[in-house]
Amino acid sequence: MNRKTTATPEQAFMKLKHYCGYQERCHSEVKEKLYSLGLRKTDVEQLISRLIEEGYLNEERFARQFAGGYFRQKKWGITKIVYALRQKKVSEYNIKKGLDEIDQEEYAAVAEKLIRAKWQALKEEQYINREVKTRSYLMQKGYEPGLVQSILKKIRSASNE
Repeated sequence: MNRKTTATPEQAFMKLKHYCGYQERCHSEVKEKLYSLGLRKTDVEQLISRLIEEGYLNEERFARQFAGGYFRQKKWGITKIVYALRQKKVSEYNIKKGLDEIDQEEYAAVAEKLIRAKWQALKEEQYINREVKTRSYLMQKGYEPGLVQSILKKIRSASNE
């Protein structure tokens, strides 16, 4: 049977309390979930407001947890984190608040550690390929070109001594 069942707003609210309690969610994820339950726009807006009022839904808290988690767990750079948050339709204000979770000294240290590890792994490569592949790897992880370049310069000057 492929019938789309529609939940009542109260049933949906109970489901969403569990959905938001299990893991931080952004507004767009919750809206998608509510629409998938077959609710109308007015019901969706009311339920979102109720979830916010009752503390189940907080986009700033989501952005902080997302940014901090993806940096610490997956070693993502700021560029990639910002892109992912924008994909989830998080406001620029909350994105900025989320990035506050990332300590700049720790961020630079992680970037350097990743660059050194990649540089070492590519030691059999020709010098120019080694540099291009290292730079590409860090750009793909979302680190800024200027930061990557300055660390590579530091590594090059250290290896020339």
